Amino acid sequence: MRRSNARSPAAPDPPSSATTAQMGAPAFHFRPPPPSTFSFLSRIGAASGSPNKQPRGGFCVPIIAGAAAATFLFLFLWSQSPAGDRRFGIVIDGGSTGTRIHVFAYVVGRGGAPVLDLGAASTMRASPGLSAYADEPERAGESLAELLEFGRRRVPRSQWGETEVRLMATAGLRLLETRVQEMILESCRKVLKVSGFQFQSDWASVISGADEGIYAWVSANYAIGTLGGDPQHTTGIIELGGASAQVTFVSSEPLPPEFSHVLQFGKTTYNLYSHSFLHFGQNVAHESLRALLRSGELKSDALTPAVKSYIDPCTPRGYSGAMGSVKPFIGVLTADGADPNIYTAGNFSECRSAALMLLQRGKVNPVVYADNCVYRHCRLGSTFVPALQGKFLATENFFFTSKFFGLGSTALLSDFVMAGERFCGEDWTNLKRKYHYLGEDDLLRYCFSSSYIVALLHDSLGVALDEKRIVFSNQVSSVPLDWALGAFVMHKMAGLNAEHRDWTAGVIGGDSSALILLFVISAALILMAWSMSRWRKPQLKTIYDLEKGRYLVTRVTR
Repeated sequence: MRRSNARSPAAPDPPSSATTAQMGAPAFHFRPPPPSTFSFLSRIGAASGSPNKQPRGGFCVPIIAGAAAATFLFLFLWSQSPAGDRRFGIVIDGGSTGTRIHVFAYVVGRGGAPVLDLGAASTMRASPGLSAYADEPERAGESLAELLEFGRRRVPRSQWGETEVRLMATAGLRLLETRVQEMILESCRKVLKVSGFQFQSDWASVISGADEGIYAWVSANYAIGTLGGDPQHTTGIIELGGASAQVTFVSSEPLPPEFSHVLQFGKTTYNLYSHSFLHFGQNVAHESLRALLRSGELKSDALTPAVKSYIDPCTPRGYSGAMGSVKPFIGVLTADGADPNIYTAGNFSECRSAALMLLQRGKVNPVVYADNCVYRHCRLGSTFVPALQGKFLATENFFFTSKFFGLGSTALLSDFVMAGERFCGEDWTNLKRKYHYLGEDDLLRYCFSSSYIVALLHDSLGVALDEKRIVFSNQVSSVPLDWALGAFVMHKMAGLNAEHRDWTAGVIGGDSSALILLFVISAALILMAWSMSRWRKPQLKTIYDLEKGRYLVTRVTR
């Protein structure tokens, strides 16, 4: 502290002599008590010395904001990254012409959603289909042995017990009696229970045609990347299988309850039209047409009463095989009557007309089907079908026929007309020589197939011959468009509550190590912010100025 060097003036002589011999005592200034409190703002103002300097709190704001942003980024990246635990799932497709096993590999995302490794997916097919065991249902399970062995080679042994296997049978079994269906499924269950994979009895079932269509729709939009997005941007799917055909798409029309299927992914709801047309698969429809021609119920040309003969417009001329030489599918629409003489005379236009008659039997022949159309739109027989909306993928036999004729995935229906006219009009001998690598039964179907596709898509569903909204393909960007993929995705997502499946829940509920790491990062960020704020905080010292007789606040230099 500062002290004055000036001496005090001499005091006047006191009247007492005792006090004169002593030195005069120095005079002291008594300090007033220091101020009891300083406000936060007054301290900052005194320390800064300038009103233009930013207060310390303003520097902490970006630090806190940065810490919050870093935490948010960590949570998001953690939720999006896979957990690294590779798993497997198996779906067995019990189709009408064969049984196919699909082995899917996936990792579980931090939010719980499966992230598929489609490059590691593998499949194997075995013939015949499960429906071929209708006469010996107890032997159906034997047909799965080779497929399950394939699955065991694809899945590490350590994960067999954790890998779910599901058998889903489709139209082939739907054509059989319920009693026979159950006997075939029970035979398969016995084999699946001892397969080494995880299995429950209700995981072997016959799925409905509508479910098959929905699974295919999920598969297509999963592959395209529109699943979970705007419903109007999704792609519909039309499947032409061996025994049935499925049509599934998002419709803005009011739908009858039996055709309406509400599907939710995340926070997006899809109102789907989905229906399966049993007997309208390519192979069953072809055999049904031939059976009806034999019976005389469908007439593509004039009957010759004397010899009772009919013209088969869907078989190339020159074919000498007997009409009944090919074993028809189980469930084929047949009619009683003598087997007439059938003359083959391939004609695309006549075959197309006959196919259309088959597709519309519910409307034009109420004697056979009493359930006439009770809806506004019955584009296929007596079945309600709304107007097709948006883009579509046409799969399975649509694709195979397009590929056979070399039309490509973006072919127009007018291209099918021209290709069919050429093929149907060709002599059978020339066709066998040209397509020697194909079996006779397969080659026989392509005249009918081209005609049937045009009759189904154009004449029945209203797709214009020059319309470009249909893509004929069995895959999208190397992802197979198989309903089994959609079934796998839906079953894996089924256990997740869409309302609580956000990324924060995935971190908090999914892995305790995430909480520990998050706590460490947050603590480090808070400590860093505190240290920097302390480094910026001025060190103040209060002193008393004796000269001025008041307290001063000064900054201490570090």
